[in-house]
Amino acid sequence: MKFIPPFINSFRVKVTLTLIFSLLFIAGLDNFILYEYNLRLQFKNLQDKLKTIASTAAIDIDADLIGKVPLNREGINSQAYETIAEQLNKIKKANPQLKYIYTLAKTGTPGIAQFIVDPSPYIGTRTSLPGDKYDAYRFPEMLEAYGGPTVDKNLVIDEWGATLSAYAPIYGKNLKAVAILGVDIDANEVYTLQKAARLKTLFILILVIAVSILLGAWISMDVTRPVQNLVEGTRRIAAGNLDYKVEIKSKDEIGELAEAFNAMAGNLAASREKLHDYFYRVVQAMVRSLEAKDHYTRGHSDRVSEYSADIAKAIGFSDEKVEMLKKAAQLHDIGKLGIHEDILNKKSALSENEWDLIHQHPAVGEEILKPIFLDEEMLAVVRSHHERYDGKGYPDGLKAEQINIFAQIVCVADSYDAMTSSRSYRAALSKEEAIERLKKDCGAQFNPEIVEAFIKVL
Repeated sequence: MKFIPPFINSFRVKVTLTLIFSLLFIAGLDNFILYEYNLRLQFKNLQDKLKTIASTAAIDIDADLIGKVPLNREGINSQAYETIAEQLNKIKKANPQLKYIYTLAKTGTPGIAQFIVDPSPYIGTRTSLPGDKYDAYRFPEMLEAYGGPTVDKNLVIDEWGATLSAYAPIYGKNLKAVAILGVDIDANEVYTLQKAARLKTLFILILVIAVSILLGAWISMDVTRPVQNLVEGTRRIAAGNLDYKVEIKSKDEIGELAEAFNAMAGNLAASREKLHDYFYRVVQAMVRSLEAKDHYTRGHSDRVSEYSADIAKAIGFSDEKVEMLKKAAQLHDIGKLGIHEDILNKKSALSENEWDLIHQHPAVGEEILKPIFLDEEMLAVVRSHHERYDGKGYPDGLKAEQINIFAQIVCVADSYDAMTSSRSYRAALSKEEAIERLKKDCGAQFNPEIVEAFIKVL
C-alpha cells in the first residue's frame, strides 16, 4: 500500500497545492505564449532590419557597373567588379552584424541565379566568382526579390552555412531589376537573440513561480483560516466548552456559518444551563427529603452551604467560585442516598461494615452527579469533603494541597455544623466549644488557614 503523508490530507494543503498548480499552469501557459511572442517579435524586428539594410544598400549600387562585370572567373579582376566590391565592403563595414553581402543575376535557366560580385568569400579556399551558378529554387524569397525587397521567413541552410538573408532589387535606368543584392547574417546572431529571449522568459517564469507559491499560500490561508476556526470551535464544543465563540470577521457564507455556529453553541449552553438547574433542583430536593426523615439533620446542607460561601468570600474567591461552592456544598451528602436509613439514623455504634458503607458515600455522590455536572471542582467537593489535612480521611486518603481547596472549606463547615447540631447519640456543642475543637484539629483534620478564616466569619 502506497504511503501518503498525513499532511496531504489537510484541507489547507490541498487548497494551497490546487491554487499553486493552477497559478503555475496559467503562468506557464502565459510564459510560453510570451516566449513565443517575444521570439517572433524579435525575429520580425531582425527581418525588418535586415530588409531595410538590403533595400538601402541596393540603392547605392550602380546598375550600369553591374552590367559591366564579366560573368566569368576573370571578371574578378575587372574595374567594375572592384568598384562594386568596394561599395559592398563599405556597406558591410557599416553593418558589422552582416556576414555576407553579394549580388546575383538571373540566368536563362529558371530558378538558377549566378553570382556577379561577392566580396566576402566563404571561409576556406572556396569563393563565389562572377558567373558561378546558384540554385535559388531552394529559397523562394530570393526569386521574389526581383519584384521588391524580401527576407527569408526562416533560417536557411546551404553550402555557406545557416543564415538569415534579405534581398532587394537593383534597378536599372528603365526601373527594371537587373540584379538583386543579398545580405546574410549568421544564425548565431539569431540564436543569441533567441537565447536572450529564453533567459528573459525563464527569469519571468521563476518570478511567476515564486509569486504563485506566495500568492497560493496566502490565498489558501485566507480561505482555510475561517474553516480551521470552525473546526477548533467544533472541538471545543465537543469537549463541553459551550461558551467558546468562533471569531470570523468575513461577511461571506463562511461568516454566516460562523454566526449560525455561535448561535447554536449559545443555545446549547442555555439548554445545558437549564438542564443543570433542573437536575440541581431535583438533587437538592432529594437531599432535603433525605434530611427531612431525621429531624437532627434537617437543614444541615443549607447551613453547610451558607458557612462554605462565607468562608470562600472571606478568603477572597470570586463571586462565580463562591456560587459554585454554594451549590456543591448543598449536594455534598447526596451519596447518602445509597445508604439505608437504619444505618444513617442508628443510635448505637456502627459496625465495621456499616462504617465502610458510610465511607463510600462521597464516591457514590460523585458518581450520581458526574453524568450531568462536568465541573471538576464541583465533583471534587462532593468526593473529597471527608478528606483530612493529615491524609487520614476518605475515600482517597489525600493530604494537604492534594485536597481541592473548596473540599477543604466544606470539610470545616460540615464539621462545625455537625458539632453544633444535636444528634441521636450526643448533644450539640456550644459555639465556643466547637471553635475550640476546630482549633485543636488544625493541621490534623483541618487546614489552619481555612479554620482561621471561618473563626473570623463566626
